[in-house]
Amino acid sequence: EVQLQASGGGLVQAGGSLRLSCVASGFTFDYYAITWFRQAPGKEREAVLCISTNEGTEYFLDSVKGRFTISSDNAKNTVYLQMNNLKPEDTAVYYCAADYVRDYCYSNRHLYLAWGQGTQVTVSS
Repeated sequence: EVQLQASGGGLVQAGGSLRLSCVASGFTFDYYAITWFRQAPGKEREAVLCISTNEGTEYFLDSVKGRFTISSDNAKNTVYLQMNNLKPEDTAVYYCAADYVRDYCYSNRHLYLAWGQGTQVTVSS
């Protein structure tokens, strides 16, 4: 059974940092695309940042460039989202999603095969 476990959210002041983790199990961690999505209240879920075994990193939101980075530790089956200089508009539930039959990044949330449970990020002004 494929499972993703997301964690690391919390409450932080504007300008602060958080690191989210997404631990994957149930598939070989040498062929995948894993994307962090976020969903703010009343808004659609949007793709933020992706990492894939074929293409590396891909940003889907210009607003996070220079502040967010994504990385992976294949020995731990874990993908991280490092978020620096957080802003109130980053407040959302963050989800990781995995595709283990494609090794390239894409933003269409309907095609991802597995989802983590979401972790709340709240940035106060």
